[in-house]
Amino acid sequence: MSDTNSVNGIYPQTPAMFDATYQPDQLIAGVYPRVTDNVTLASGNGIVARGTAIGLVTATGKYIPSLSAATDGSQTPVAILADTYDTTSADVVGAGVYLTGEFNENAVTMGTGWTAATLKAAFRPNNIYLKSAVSAADPT
Repeated sequence: MSDTNSVNGIYPQTPAMFDATYQPDQLIAGVYPRVTDNVTLASGNGIVARGTAIGLVTATGKYIPSLSAATDGSQTPVAILADTYDTTSADVVGAGVYLTGEFNENAVTMGTGWTAATLKAAFRPNNIYLKSAVSAADPT
């Protein structure tokens, strides 16, 4: 029986399809169980990158990048963004976040006022653990 979809065992690419290349970002840094959820990111924060530490604004119930000097509730980091989102002109409903897990402190985006040590301590009550044992540098 011959394979009519291949030429000498080589399968041609399908028109209108593309090959995506996986680019590891080294955000995940261990096997501690990751719990995810969906939240609403508040508009007006531009492009918010995967790995950003976020906090909950108490008055609105929406999330924004956590700044240590904030006074609206978001000064308490409660999650890490699972993907990159554009909040420039509208809220993002259903943004994926990590509520628990082990993450590479070198790959986490920290808001103004946070250091790896202070963010590590702030995340600990939520079972989010920042680790420095891995590098976020490109392995090439």
